[in-house]
Amino acid sequence: MIDFLNALNDLMWGKPFIIFVMMVGLIFTLQGGFFTISRFGHIMKHTLGSLTSKEANKKEAGRVSPFEAVCVAIGGTVGAANIGGVATAIATGGPGAVFWMWLWAFFGMMVKLVETTLGCYYRSQDEKGNYYGGSMYFMEKGIGREQGKKAGFVLAGIFSLCFLLQAVQGSQAYTISEVLYAAFGFDMILVTCLYTVLVYFVIWRGTPRIAKIATKAVPFMCLIYLIGGLAIIGANITSIPGVFVLIFREAFTGSAAFGGFIGATVAKAMNAGVSRSMNSNEAGMGSSPLIHGSADTIHPMRQGLWGAFEVFIDTIVVCSITALSILCTGAYQSGSAGATLTIEAFTSVFGNFAASYIGIMVLLFGFTTTAGWYVYYVTVIGYALRHQPVIRDKIINIFKIMFPMMNVIIVSYIVLTGSGADLFWTIVSIVTAPSVFINLIALLFLRKKFFAIFKDYQARYLGKGKVDPQYYVFYEDDPAIAEKEEAIREEIRRKNHIAYTG
Repeated sequence: MIDFLNALNDLMWGKPFIIFVMMVGLIFTLQGGFFTISRFGHIMKHTLGSLTSKEANKKEAGRVSPFEAVCVAIGGTVGAANIGGVATAIATGGPGAVFWMWLWAFFGMMVKLVETTLGCYYRSQDEKGNYYGGSMYFMEKGIGREQGKKAGFVLAGIFSLCFLLQAVQGSQAYTISEVLYAAFGFDMILVTCLYTVLVYFVIWRGTPRIAKIATKAVPFMCLIYLIGGLAIIGANITSIPGVFVLIFREAFTGSAAFGGFIGATVAKAMNAGVSRSMNSNEAGMGSSPLIHGSADTIHPMRQGLWGAFEVFIDTIVVCSITALSILCTGAYQSGSAGATLTIEAFTSVFGNFAASYIGIMVLLFGFTTTAGWYVYYVTVIGYALRHQPVIRDKIINIFKIMFPMMNVIIVSYIVLTGSGADLFWTIVSIVTAPSVFINLIALLFLRKKFFAIFKDYQARYLGKGKVDPQYYVFYEDDPAIAEKEEAIREEIRRKNHIAYTG
């Protein structure tokens, strides 16, 4: 079974798929004039530089502010993959995997800007005036209705199904239990059971509670982890130039076996680097638009800037800290994988305290990621069953029970079969690939629409070109479209009323 999963992963994340993923990123990056680089200052000004602004924190009752949306999204991206996933990428793909991780982050900043912008542009409102959106909405509305292509409805349905399949990975529990086992010898299955109880407590309170927790935990946990990682790098600063040489050289030559490291080919480095990068920063996965579509923002692309910022913080900053720490300390030669490898790197400087430090970081990272992804899954279920409210509510209640239980199932399977971190991250890669493929296909369908939004944003906020007074900033700002969409919602409300009242 394990050999089959490894072979399936190698097939799904082979060169053809990675080339396709990179080409999508290249297309948007080139056509956008390297926007995320040339306008990096603008992105930072309206993201990190606006954390306390009225615009970032503006919301009405029942809605999510732009800052809350990004905290949930960063909570969903900055997770166990930043600590355990990056380590596994290096352990299986060698130092060269870090280059491919960076390369996708470079393209991924633009890709995530695109998908977040489209998710906001095609957002909807419920009967209470709350916003909601996501990839399946821009597939249905943008490709299906606006372009008149049935493929849009098909893509939305397939994407929803494939996205929900990711729930089988058991979220972040494996890495959390792995770290606490390595640090304190705690039983991994017992830790997973206790963690599952904690997840139950939070998700039962719904999205507002999750958003509130994320706004408090995310900035704190990122800052504390960065301080620790920079201390590791500072203590080994003389090794850093050689580490960069190693990363770039082995990205194209592969890695020879030495120490406890078994070596890796260029193909393996690409596979490990791109898959782990995408799983960490979620660029192209269609996940973050599910929360960004709920943001009360002034312009779709303004929220899209936050998407680019997420990738920068997650991969260029946090993942790089992990990768450089592992490489500059030489820990990657030990033969370990997963979060255990990261603990070994931090132990070289912090001693026994490192285990406790990484344990706390993984618990915080994993918890916010689990909570964020619960919001994503419920949003997708709500979309798929919006015409059948009674069934929808029952399925969501069942999912509330089953979602945390997947933690116990997946961790128990890995522990009881004697497998390790490699198997966990292989499962993650396998369930991620299908929804990524569908989402990127949809982005290509909607590239003209995105660049129309892009042009409008530049005219309004960057002084490039003239503002078209006839241009509608959001899809439903057009009265004719709004009327049609409201008719659809009214029909759904009518069915809902009949379903609940009989």
